[in-house]
Amino acid sequence: MLAKKQNFLEKIVKRNYNNELEKLLEEKQFEENAKSTLLNILYKIETGYKDIETVKKDIETKEEYIENLMGIIKNNCNSIKILKMSEQNNQIPENRTYIIDKENKEIIAYPIERKVLYAIAKIGKKEKIIKDNYFLIDETISDLINTGNNIHMVEPLRDFNGYSWTTIPQEIESIDHNLIYQNLRILVGHKFLNKWIRSNEFMIDYFEEFKEELENKYGVEDKKKIIDLLAEISVLLEVKYNPQKAKEYTEQKEKLQEELEELENKEEYIEKVTTQKINLTEKIKKIDTIINNKELLEKKYKERNEKLPLEQKIFSIRILSQKMQEERDECFKEIDKLNEILNPQNFIKHKKGIENKYKYLKVLDEKEKLEKLKLNFQKIFLKIMKKEISKAETKQDIEKIIYDFRYYMMIPYDNNILVQKNEKLQKDINETSELIIAKANELKTIEKISNDKSTNDEILKNIFKVRIIKLEDAYLKITKEKERYFVQIFDENIFEEKIEISKPKDLEIKLNKKIPIWIH
Repeated sequence: MLAKKQNFLEKIVKRNYNNELEKLLEEKQFEENAKSTLLNILYKIETGYKDIETVKKDIETKEEYIENLMGIIKNNCNSIKILKMSEQNNQIPENRTYIIDKENKEIIAYPIERKVLYAIAKIGKKEKIIKDNYFLIDETISDLINTGNNIHMVEPLRDFNGYSWTTIPQEIESIDHNLIYQNLRILVGHKFLNKWIRSNEFMIDYFEEFKEELENKYGVEDKKKIIDLLAEISVLLEVKYNPQKAKEYTEQKEKLQEELEELENKEEYIEKVTTQKINLTEKIKKIDTIINNKELLEKKYKERNEKLPLEQKIFSIRILSQKMQEERDECFKEIDKLNEILNPQNFIKHKKGIENKYKYLKVLDEKEKLEKLKLNFQKIFLKIMKKEISKAETKQDIEKIIYDFRYYMMIPYDNNILVQKNEKLQKDINETSELIIAKANELKTIEKISNDKSTNDEILKNIFKVRIIKLEDAYLKITKEKERYFVQIFDENIFEEKIEISKPKDLEIKLNKKIPIWIH
């Protein structure tokens, strides 16, 4: 029995992981069905991971992936309970397939492997990866990137089985989060994103480093567009998937809007702030009077407890005194803030700060704007990609761009279409395709099919629409049936459907002849 188990483990991961994995599962004392589910997940990842490494290029190695996954199970999962689909209980709410309890490090899930893996990815995340001093986006961009990374972690299991690459949009937890995350991965690389997401270095401002990375690579103007779009998209995604946040953010927006209106009349605003200071000073005096008078303190103790429910009652006069001292300290802090606002040099700064907060929330007035913002994000992404094509100097440079663009074209844009089928992106997609083909021909990376540019582009752009894992192994053939022409792209494992093309001009290859696309 032990020998069988050892052999099974050797199929799952490289030999240096065998003892660690076996020990980990024994230490955790998970139920047998949980152990079996985890072993199946790891086996399938091991089987298909080589293909996702080929398809995405910029992705952590299989060893890094498994090590991270096992680290989450070791450090963040005290219990993984797998329920039978037939079990009727209240442990998992209706329309959910799993629940996680980060505090107690527990996962309860139905036996759907990709959902179990998603839950493991999610339980291993910090709630925020952006410092608190970034208003609102510390929460919304953190959620966007974390959710995108969770989906990214499930992809090797979900889409790659060791011999094919298939994406079913309905199996992706959030198509919007996935699309934006993959944009970011291609823009700044998986290493930067993984370091940011997994870091426990509280002193490092990774969001600032993220902005610097964008600026260094793509310039000030494009960096600003990316950050502004990312912030607005993240806010709208937050309210789309979390209705409670919609109410909270709307209240914040209305409060900020009211304050901005007040700030327009400087004299009235200063008068209001001065009144707030006077009221706070009076409150401090009252607290001092009560704290220093035993009878008044006892009276206040009775008054407060009469109004409080049992679970919130104050247990002693000493605790009340401590609470009132804390209230007094908060009043002083608030007075300090108001003094800063009243300082003429700080007034404009304060107004600018309110305007910066409001700009992220005013997007709530146009919730239908999400589609427009998502489209604009893709346009700036493609604009950057076109710039990167012009910088490519070696075969390796253009090969990476070919794979990045092909992968991007295969990302679901919504539940019905892939990016490549989005009508509003066709102009940008065609321009990008043509630039890649021209550069790849120039650097002698892929074969030139025709001396006629339009024919060459029309035929070769189809390499961005096929799911052949390794494009270097792809072949192309042009056929004629009666008066109609077709292109076929295939490898030894996959035969892609015939695609009709215009009558080709000035071909460099013969009809019905299979030729390799890649120049080796």
